[in-house]
Parts: sequence; C-alpha cells; structure tokens
Amino acid sequence: MSGGLVAAPLAAEAQPAKRVYRIGYLSAGSAAFVPNRAENFLQGLRDLGYVEGRDFVVEYRYAEGQPDRLPGLAADLVRARVDVIITGNTPATLAAMRATETIPIVSPVAGSLVEKGLVKSLARPGGNVTGLTTQVGLFKLYQLLKEAAPRVARVVYLYDLASNPRGSAERLNSQAQALKVELQVVALRDPNDVAQAFAAFRPGTNGLVLERATPLLLRTDEICKLALQRKLPTVAAPRGFADAGCLMSYGEDLGDMFRRAAVYVDKILKGAKPADLPIEQPTKFELIINLKTAKALGLTIPPLLLGRADELIQ
Repeated sequence: MSGGLVAAPLAAEAQPAKRVYRIGYLSAGSAAFVPNRAENFLQGLRDLGYVEGRDFVVEYRYAEGQPDRLPGLAADLVRARVDVIITGNTPATLAAMRATETIPIVSPVAGSLVEKGLVKSLARPGGNVTGLTTQVGLFKLYQLLKEAAPRVARVVYLYDLASNPRGSAERLNSQAQALKVELQVVALRDPNDVAQAFAAFRPGTNGLVLERATPLLLRTDEICKLALQRKLPTVAAPRGFADAGCLMSYGEDLGDMFRRAAVYVDKILKGAKPADLPIEQPTKFELIINLKTAKALGLTIPPLLLGRADELIQ
C-alpha cells in the first residue's frame, strides 16, 4: 500500500514540463499604432487554442518608424532564441532574413514576395520565409480613383524607398506609360517631413495614390490633411487613410491576414518547414469611401461605385 503512495508522486515528477514557445514579433511601426495588428495575430492563436503565458510568450520589437533600427532588433530576437519570427511589413521581413537563415519567419502582409527576393515562388517558398502576400497594387487603386474622380489625369504615387527594391520607380513608370497613365513616382525620403515630398509633386497633379508602407501609415493624418489642402483625390489600400480623411481606400482585410498568420505559426511549431508552406493570397477585401471628403473635393461619387462600397464615411 505504501509503495503505491510513493510511486504516484514519483510518476508525476517524471513527466516533462510542457514547452512554452517563444515568438518574436518584429515591426517597423509602433506598439501605439492603431490598429495594432499584433492583437489580430494573438486572436488567431487564441482561436487555435493557444493561451499566452501557458503555451507561448511574445518578444516584441518595434522600430518606432525608424527602419534603420530593424537589423539590430532582428539580431536581438535571434539572440533571444525565439522559435519563430512574425514580421509586420516588408522591411522587417528583409531584416529578419538577413539576421537568420534558420529561424522560421512568417510574413502576414508583405507584397511582391518573389520580385523582392523574399521567396523563390508562392507555391514553394524554398527558404525560411512563408506567410501571406498582399495583391492590391498601384494600378487597381488608380482604376478606382479614376472611377471616383474621372478628371484625374496626372497622378503621383507616394511610396517608401526602403520597402521597394532598386529599380521600382523605373518599372512603375514603364508600366504607367504602357497604360497611358501620366504618373510621377515620389519617394517619402524623410517620414518626418511629408511636406517635402508633397513639394516635389509636379504642377497640375490632380490625383494621389499611396503605398501601404509603414512610414506612410505612421503619417496618415498629415498626408490626408495635405492632400485635402491640395484638393487631391487620394486612394490607398489600408482603410486607415479613408478614416483619416483621404477620399477612399481599397485593400485586403489586414486584420484577417494577421489572424491567418497564426495558422502558419501553428503548423511550424508542430514541425512544418516554411520552405514547404505555400504563400497564401487574401480572399477578403474592403472598399471604404469618405463622403465627407468627396463633398469637400466637389466630387459626386457614381452610384455604381457607392453600391460596391463596404462602408461609407459620412
């Protein structure tokens, strides 16, 4: 009888402690940025049954809008021996790739993954990076802008230099010429001086398309204010621009993409290799039109476009 009493606690002591995974989260943005996509990712893990603190902990590293800090932050996550790294944008993904060739990297929203050299192909990424990719680009946004404001003829594409490979501006200009779009590509070289970028717009500019890059997202209010002052109909992919006073936004549901990234992390923690996990393309998109801004610009949005909108901001 006494032997049985002694054996029970010994058996309990022999059971190995459950592993708590360490997940790195690397972003060029800020923890204070709204919406905080890290929360969407955490919700995805909760939906899969993971409990923070019991099953995993997160090591957060934010560059606070200073992309030159990303390499150091990525190296710090490698030193922390995380099991997987989630990246909030393209510069963060590139920094993580340069910091490690072995730790799996899941990118929820990077665009042009193949063109930028992040993966070999969407079907078979081939390295330590996988995840989801954005699809909505310059010319889809331009088409919607032209539909909302038919007089738009001279368009500026404002983009982040750090998020794009060398030669991007030349390639976009070439594509624009093929589509007979009068396009000026302008880089936001200093995120703290948006006015400087606007000063580079050619005379006669009457439309603005914005890249989804973090430096622009961190200056949403200022960009939309300047665009309205210049009477420029403006479109971007993230809905935050429409919320901030730009004319419209059309893009992927980024919150859903970050939630879906949790599925990739789950598979990787269970033994899957990033090289074998196909890149997923988004299925949820949303069109937001700011009618208050349309009125300020003197625009009457066509009924067919209004009918396609997921939300109208009054």
